[in-house]
Parts: sequence; structure tokens; C-alpha cells
Amino acid sequence: MPSMLDPIFGGAVVYMCEHNEDGALGVIINKPTDMMMPTLFERIDLSLDIDASQMADKPVLFGGPVQVERGFVLHAPFGDFSSMMKVTDDIVLTTSKDVLETVAATGGPRHLLVTLGCAGWGAGQLEEEITRNGWLTVKADPAVIFDLPVEERFAAALKLLGIDPMMLSGEAGHA
Repeated sequence: MPSMLDPIFGGAVVYMCEHNEDGALGVIINKPTDMMMPTLFERIDLSLDIDASQMADKPVLFGGPVQVERGFVLHAPFGDFSSMMKVTDDIVLTTSKDVLETVAATGGPRHLLVTLGCAGWGAGQLEEEITRNGWLTVKADPAVIFDLPVEERFAAALKLLGIDPMMLSGEAGHA
């Protein structure tokens, strides 16, 4: 919700990758770190075989407070990687370094987003937070995830619901 004051999740757009009876896992898609993709490749000792300028303007994002030392790569399907989870027909989540090795060599798919860390909820926790008016939910749009500048994703996600963030109340009620 726009009224959420939490320093981590306030203003966050979380793309949910998995949600079942055991809990939920997602990545924040609109909180850039100060690291850009070429710097990430340097830090993990991967040389870019492609023109580094292709990635110079792509930030590495803060994906959430869980496993912040680990990379989570949302991307369009391409290749077969050792730690890959199909989210939809158009989006997969990979957490193994081999995806970044392929990206360094080929540039990877056009749709690619890298986060450090993820967001996780235990069984029933996210449902409880939604019941308490903590989150708005909207069907994911790959264009919002991959094509829009990071700073436009929150407003664009709300717009998918037809909502002006200035018109939302932080109070929940029952009629």
C-alpha cells in the first residue's frame, strides 16, 4: 500500500514468483542499489564478452531482505540453467551463476532483471498482511517489470488497478 512506512517495503513493487501453502517468495522490482550490471560482473569475476554499454544503464536491484548476498535473476526463458524455476510461460527465476555466465557471453535475453536478495513470507503470513490492508495485488505485466524505468514501476502497477495513489487511504474498513 502507498501508506506503508516500512523502510524496506514502503513503496515497493514485489513480483511474486512462488506462492503456495508453505509461503511466498518474490523479488522487489523497483528499488535500485548503487551497483550497475557491469560492476556486478566485475565483482563475481565474469568478463563481459559483449559491449558493456549494453548493460551500463541497468541497475542491480534490492530484491528484498532475505538472502541479500545471493543473486536472483528474473528473465525471459532462454537456455537451461541449474537453478531455474518457471514462474510463467514468459518469466523464469534463476539463482545459479550459470545464467550470468551466459548473459556475460551473449547479452542474454532482452528481458532481464537482477536483484540481490528476495522477499519471503512464511505459511499464511502474506495472506494475513493482505487481510490487514498491507498490500495491493495486481496481475503482473511483463512490460512493467522489464520495460519501464525503475522509478515508474510503482505508479504503473497502481495504474493497472485504475488507482491514483493519492486517493488511497491507509485505513481498512468493513461495510
